[in-house]
Amino acid sequence: MKLSIIMPVLNEAAGIEAALRTLAPYRARGIEVIVVDGGSSDGTAELARPLADRVLSAPRGRGTQMNAGAAAAGGDALLFLHADTRLPDEADRLVLDGLSRRAWGRFDVRFDAGGWLRLVAPTMNVRSRLTGIATGDQAMFMTRAAFDQAGGFPEIALMEDIALSARLKRRGRPLCLSARVTTSGRRWRSHGTLRTILLMWRLRLAFFLGSDPGELARQYGYAGAKH
Repeated sequence: MKLSIIMPVLNEAAGIEAALRTLAPYRARGIEVIVVDGGSSDGTAELARPLADRVLSAPRGRGTQMNAGAAAAGGDALLFLHADTRLPDEADRLVLDGLSRRAWGRFDVRFDAGGWLRLVAPTMNVRSRLTGIATGDQAMFMTRAAFDQAGGFPEIALMEDIALSARLKRRGRPLCLSARVTTSGRRWRSHGTLRTILLMWRLRLAFFLGSDPGELARQYGYAGAKH
């Protein structure tokens, strides 16, 4: 089974080179790395091009961008990675071994900051195990067959990861790897940990109750330049 890593980006010039350099060992082992740019205005795509196998352009929106990357990928296993998330060592082996037993899964997560975020990450991991729902920060992975049968990511403004998880869960519960990805706490730090927790709970509940994802995205703050 061949693995492709797909990274959606938007205005990530400050960190894209460092993010892709951490994937160099995977590329050396034959893992395909695809970057999908959503219309960056800061040169992200140009910076990414020497450090990825392919750099694509797609309309802005994580779901749309990740679907475009999946369509172009040569792998029969897909891993979707945010630009501010770092994989653990040997992630490719863990994913491919895991996909021999389950159709999809995710990693545990930790933040690159301390304080209250040290408590938030374990809560996220336990909740995911109990509910069978994964988020993009947990570096979701799946077989191409499972991705295609689920219809890919819904091309909605927010919660595309939650929606795909719910679809995949109908095929079976996710493989929850205890190995941890490390993700940025930049939003949590800038908006306040407690405030962000309450906001995410409210938005997720509203999504499950049928609220418009576009309106939820505006409440989340996606009207700005950052992805």
